[in-house]
Amino acid sequence: MKLSTKGRYGVRAMFDLALHQGDGPTPLRSIAERQNISEHYLEQLIANLRKEGLVNSVRGAHGGYLLSKLPAEITIGDIIKVLEGPIAPVDCVSDKVEEGKCENITDCVVRMIWERMKDSIDEVLDEITLEDLRQEAINAKQNGSQHGYMYHI
Repeated sequence: MKLSTKGRYGVRAMFDLALHQGDGPTPLRSIAERQNISEHYLEQLIANLRKEGLVNSVRGAHGGYLLSKLPAEITIGDIIKVLEGPIAPVDCVSDKVEEGKCENITDCVVRMIWERMKDSIDEVLDEITLEDLRQEAINAKQNGSQHGYMYHI
């Protein structure tokens, strides 16, 4: 299972907003430059995040984007699920499983593997918040990390 650039770049953009929270609205151009992401592509990702209520937009000369909640209230799972959809290694354990899609769903022994795998992934993604990442970056910078922070996912 592999995340697409939507999920990876979306987490990086949201992390960037969390790092600059309190500085006022952040223009997309600034995020795109700092994170080395195409501004056009970032617009598409932020539009989905805004539609789902994870970011707010501010119009005008000093406009940009802000997190809609505190970084401690936004999990990585929230971001990934908006941009990637349900995280499941196979369709039969997806949150949006279609009835009748698999005739063996009730008797499938290996489904247990896929369920446990999905549950483990969900647990990790849902327990890590943007605040956790922000604190990790601050700690790395204070401990003399040469680059300040690493955020490649």
